[in-house]
Amino acid sequence: MAFEKHLKHLREQLAYPKISIQLSVLGLLAGLSASICIVAFQWCLESVQLLYLNEPDNFQSLSGAERFLLPLIGAGLIALVGVFTQFKHFRLGIPFVIYRLKAFYGMMPIRNTINQFFGGIIAMSSGFSVGREGPAVHLGAGASSYLGSWLKLPYNSVRTLSACGMAAAIAASFNTPLAAVIFVMEVVLREYKTHIFVPVMLASMVGATANRYAFGHEHDLSGLNIELLDINHYPYLVFMGILVGCFAFAFNRQLIEVIRSFKSINMLPRLLLAGFATAIIGYIVPQALGTGLGAITIAQEQTGNAQLLMTVFISKSLLTFFAIGLGIPGGVIGPILGLGMMLGTLLALMASIFIGNISGYSDIYGVLGLAALMAACLNAPLAALVTALELTYNPDIVVPAMLVIVAAHVVSSQIFKNRSLFILQLEMQKLDYQTAPTYDILQKTGVLAAMERSFILVKRKDDTVLRKALDRAGKRPVILREAVDGGFVFKQVSYNVSLEHQPASPFNFDELQGVESRYTLAEPFEILQHKRSGSVYIFEEEFENIVGIVTWEQLRLRLTKGSFQVTE
Repeated sequence: MAFEKHLKHLREQLAYPKISIQLSVLGLLAGLSASICIVAFQWCLESVQLLYLNEPDNFQSLSGAERFLLPLIGAGLIALVGVFTQFKHFRLGIPFVIYRLKAFYGMMPIRNTINQFFGGIIAMSSGFSVGREGPAVHLGAGASSYLGSWLKLPYNSVRTLSACGMAAAIAASFNTPLAAVIFVMEVVLREYKTHIFVPVMLASMVGATANRYAFGHEHDLSGLNIELLDINHYPYLVFMGILVGCFAFAFNRQLIEVIRSFKSINMLPRLLLAGFATAIIGYIVPQALGTGLGAITIAQEQTGNAQLLMTVFISKSLLTFFAIGLGIPGGVIGPILGLGMMLGTLLALMASIFIGNISGYSDIYGVLGLAALMAACLNAPLAALVTALELTYNPDIVVPAMLVIVAAHVVSSQIFKNRSLFILQLEMQKLDYQTAPTYDILQKTGVLAAMERSFILVKRKDDTVLRKALDRAGKRPVILREAVDGGFVFKQVSYNVSLEHQPASPFNFDELQGVESRYTLAEPFEILQHKRSGSVYIFEEEFENIVGIVTWEQLRLRLTKGSFQVTE
């Protein structure tokens, strides 16, 4: 009983769009649940890969026949899972998470999440060119939203917890806590609010701690030789950014074209085609297989081998188009990071023509290419900058990275009108990701924060009883509960002040629609916006358990003055 009382108070506190100790603690718990899920995912992935690879993501150690058969087996297993679920729960990854965040407050379907867990492991274990950040974000959002659902928290706070789970998942995957926070705010939420920012930071901290505890402190770019660039490199960096921006536009457009071309084909043949294409290319160019980390290693170790780098770069691009475009469950950021690293290294070789021998700067050029391509493809310049900084742990990268990122982003978005790859994918899948400004404001506040708790409930339709209730109500609403067809309806009662000579009744009865107490002010607005007046009643768990009233006037005040009035 005491626990329920505290939980009820917690829900009321979380309905307000403000930072609180309760929300911060829940952010930590969401980060912990997401981190456990991601650590389990990575451990399973590495355990499976180490059954036949000498180290994770190193598919070069396999024979040609094994490289050919592995993607076909993986595609068959993914297709088998899809057939078993009739492909009803096969929308996965970051675009789907963005859609659920906008349309369903971040609540993730459990079957999609299970498909993402096992499908992601199969895809990455089979050598497909997909990244682990897609499954990580999906799994993190799922784990944290299930926590909010279990506690029956208001949906505006569930949305925040979902964002916390995403940040913790990215931090637990890449050991980049600050980049995880910026990515969630810039790419997924696309807004910066303090009451969201603080719990997301705490969750990301938990994710990074979990990563370091489970896998150590090293990053994927540890060991790079980052040399401070002289100012004579800067004009070339602008040129480099322009080239990367052009490639980012071509990459996004080609990937969307592959999705569009095969959209009408059933998933089963698409998955098998992706497996066959990956088998052929992987047989010829084994360095192109995997999540993108292998491509980063090649760019680090083969800085002077332009022919190999170009071959792997082209092959990796094709593998990514086939894998992501044909529906293999996985993310696109990992391949983008690998492609960006190789592109930057290739452009460092080209720079030798203009600047002279810059072999000692190939590592920093590779990181600059990585950051610029991520910024231009995902429309996320700040997230890309922080990613480069955290992956290298070297502040010397900041100024040149700013220059390359700005050039790439401006060219990509301004000249080519390129947009975030995730937004393009959402539009291709016809998933509505945009929210009207009115709804966006109202979705941040739960009905528990705005409802009138002080009301008079009348359980008998009697003129004398109703008159007494109205006379002593003052500003409080009077609600009539009336039995209908084995249930109840609620009507707001007021005096009939019409000018009719003999009105049919001395009272007006306005039937109210109900809204569950976990929802936000957007739902009452949806009901009342057409008549611009009236009220809705708020119930907990059961329709008959009325706990408050939300009026149109309260919604109007929230929209026009940023506040609302509640009768004490």
